[in-house]
Amino acid sequence: MKRLAFLNVVLLVGFIAPEIASAQTASRVIRLIDQRCARCHRTTAAADRAPDVEGAPEMATLRQMTPEAILQAVTTGAMRVHAEDVPDEVKRAMAEYISGRRLAPLGAGDARNMPNQCRVQKDPAYPSQTSRGAGPFGPAGDAWNGWSPDLTNARFQREPGVAAADVPRLTLKWAFGFPGASSVYGQPTVAGGRVFVGVDTGYVYALDAATGCVHWSFLAETGVRNAISIGMLPPGPEGPGPRSAAFFGDIRGNVYAVNADTGGLLWKVNADPHPLATITGSPALYDGRLYVPVSSREEAAGGSLNYPCCTFRGSIVALDAATGTQVWKTYAIPDPPTPSRRNSKGTQLWTGAGAAIWHAPTIDPSRRAIYVATGDAYTEPAHRNTDAVMAIHMDSGRILWSVQDYENDAWLVACAQDRTENCPKDLGPDFDFGASPILLALPGGRRVLLAGQKSGQVFAHDPDRAGALLWKTALVEKVGESEILFGGAADDTTAYFGLDNGSLGAIDPATGRRKWFVPPALPGPRRGFTAALTAIPGVVFAGNQDGTLRAYASDTGRVVWTFSMLQDFATVNQVPARGGGMGAPGPTVAGGMLFVPSGYVGLGNGTPGNILLAFGLP
Repeated sequence: MKRLAFLNVVLLVGFIAPEIASAQTASRVIRLIDQRCARCHRTTAAADRAPDVEGAPEMATLRQMTPEAILQAVTTGAMRVHAEDVPDEVKRAMAEYISGRRLAPLGAGDARNMPNQCRVQKDPAYPSQTSRGAGPFGPAGDAWNGWSPDLTNARFQREPGVAAADVPRLTLKWAFGFPGASSVYGQPTVAGGRVFVGVDTGYVYALDAATGCVHWSFLAETGVRNAISIGMLPPGPEGPGPRSAAFFGDIRGNVYAVNADTGGLLWKVNADPHPLATITGSPALYDGRLYVPVSSREEAAGGSLNYPCCTFRGSIVALDAATGTQVWKTYAIPDPPTPSRRNSKGTQLWTGAGAAIWHAPTIDPSRRAIYVATGDAYTEPAHRNTDAVMAIHMDSGRILWSVQDYENDAWLVACAQDRTENCPKDLGPDFDFGASPILLALPGGRRVLLAGQKSGQVFAHDPDRAGALLWKTALVEKVGESEILFGGAADDTTAYFGLDNGSLGAIDPATGRRKWFVPPALPGPRRGFTAALTAIPGVVFAGNQDGTLRAYASDTGRVVWTFSMLQDFATVNQVPARGGGMGAPGPTVAGGMLFVPSGYVGLGNGTPGNILLAFGLP
């Protein structure tokens, strides 16, 4: 086991130990970090040393995170299994020790405590509500609603309000700082002149798109890392007219509907009883129903000999948007897990787990179908619906078809470097899907469903012929040397995909042929495009893990605009804030404005940040 460097212990204890409740607690904190953290999160100061577990942030990266984010990880997040027997006060001390900062006072992120609140006025039709802004909220107007501007998940804003020729003139109009955050997990949604976004502290904010003044905040149980969907509901007790609602999920698997005008809770339900279930993909709203993708943190916990690996199955849950009542639930792996054997610690192990759904589902009204692409298996044998593209009937939840694009991919996060008895004997390559399938219309009336995979390949399936494979193409020289993670984008003629090595490719969606390819801008791991891309006519926006935002000409791949986010910014709410990298959520564009979530620390090292940047023309 790799041990915590003594010099690091001395330096950190000298900073934070006086603030810890007792010397006994401080000693226990150091011992716990040494025993339970240092093995995966390497602590040596050598710059060329990587963590023992691929994808685990180095200790230097953890020290840049907020104590709130670290505390969430060890209490309800992926590290929960490693700290289940640790008292709450020690967990808090661990979070403060690693980050070198105190936990923020309760309510620090509350919009009611911010100096830039939008002006308040009452609306006579809703006397019980406090409406902030020019009048009661309605979602009409320029919008980027949810993960994509439309149901296809192509992430193409057809009428962005800014021409390609004007993109080099984009300038920063305002910036909003998120107190206590180190990851802007959520992708900004734009609707009705407002911007809705969630962060790793659990706060969801509604801001004025033009000025950044804050309308309201809502505190979820834990972090919110998906795009928010906005829609209208029937009248309720708040007033006689239709209600506007904002829908989202959190890291504990809870789904929320809040009043989009005021931030008041309308309903809250749990999408899955599994203790490590989580919602990372954006719920999709269509025709009065909310379709919620369910993923899991079990992939990170499963390697521990104390954990009964593994029992989670990915699913889609259909909820009545007005009430939160479950209409149906469909597991990607239909049959429940079954017990297999016990490990040397006597822990029961299982088989038949995995197939998490990490992304927003794609909606096809013409076929009454929902399309998803699934994650890998956690146990052997890998089910045929893992690493697969699937179609589910939106009315009944019945699986219409499933096509597996990679077989026998049973994988757990820690097993590549630290094999335990829980690990699959034939460890797979981790070639699952993290991105939403893109539904496109081709010339001649044909359609295609594009799925970018962590193998670095793009698969094209025919949604009108039971998902038949049309073609596959690799954007890497060797399959698996770089990954497509959280999504590409596509316009009417071309699909675009970024890879985590920093390369970017454009392909013909009808044939898979490369149109152009941009090699990595910088050498080295984790300096690439893991965040989703965004397209407007003539331009593709791509945010890098290194904190650089770039705009590329969609016909050639030439860089036409660059902005470095790794700097401190003055914010409209007077919160100290710094930009960071982009890891999952991409930029959004609506009404002539570009909204960029800056700061992301996921399983990879990432670059922390706590700011939303809004760009427009001078």
